[in-house]
Amino acid sequence: ARAWERLVACAHGGADPAELPLDGLGPVERRLLAAYRELLAPSPDGLRVVAHLGQSLDGRIATQPGHSRHVTGEADFVHMHRLRALCDAVLVGAGTVAHDDPQLTVRLVPGPSPLRVILDPDRRLEARYRVLREVPPPTLVLCRADRQDRERLAAAEVVGLPCDGGELHPRRVLEALRARGVRRLFVEGGGVTVSRFLAAGCLDLLHLCVAPVIIGSGRDALCLPAIARMDEAIRLAPEVLPLGEDWLF
Repeated sequence: ARAWERLVACAHGGADPAELPLDGLGPVERRLLAAYRELLAPSPDGLRVVAHLGQSLDGRIATQPGHSRHVTGEADFVHMHRLRALCDAVLVGAGTVAHDDPQLTVRLVPGPSPLRVILDPDRRLEARYRVLREVPPPTLVLCRADRQDRERLAAAEVVGLPCDGGELHPRRVLEALRARGVRRLFVEGGGVTVSRFLAAGCLDLLHLCVAPVIIGSGRDALCLPAIARMDEAIRLAPEVLPLGEDWLF
């Protein structure tokens, strides 16, 4: 608890990460703490971006109809809330809002709730979703400039951005958030949104939590442009640590 309290202070109060108390922490906790400290490291362009997905062994984040609760365990839910608490903003796509109606607030750990950012290029979301109605924290809806017909959607602010081929390019999204003072962004989902940020080279950190479950068919965690040869694949050397019954890569 003391280590987490100091970590939140490092994220939002300017405390020195080097002074984090490590007494009482086991090896797994220390490695997890190091992962959070990596998120707090300064970025050359002023905005550090981390993405997270919880997936099955066969790379699914949900069943075919979209049911995704309990793919990963409670420890991963706590981990996601920690990432929210350490970041200035949390971002999801409109599909995640439509399927899950998330709150995107910090509830499982001590810490502040971040700015909530929704990518809705075509403005297909209605005002009934909790993330658009319940404040604080504030919510920002990003859409195509030609689809911004008003400045508010329920309690959320709506901002139009230039688009590329009908989509909001991740780099334009980052530019808009950087201009608002966001220093750390958590791309929480879903798989399509995380895949676009990864394909665009807009992620500094990627957290994949893999649960010992096989869904068999359903929605893919990551879907990237097709490659012809294995030497074109993204080769990683991840840190791997247990997270409850799951494994965090």
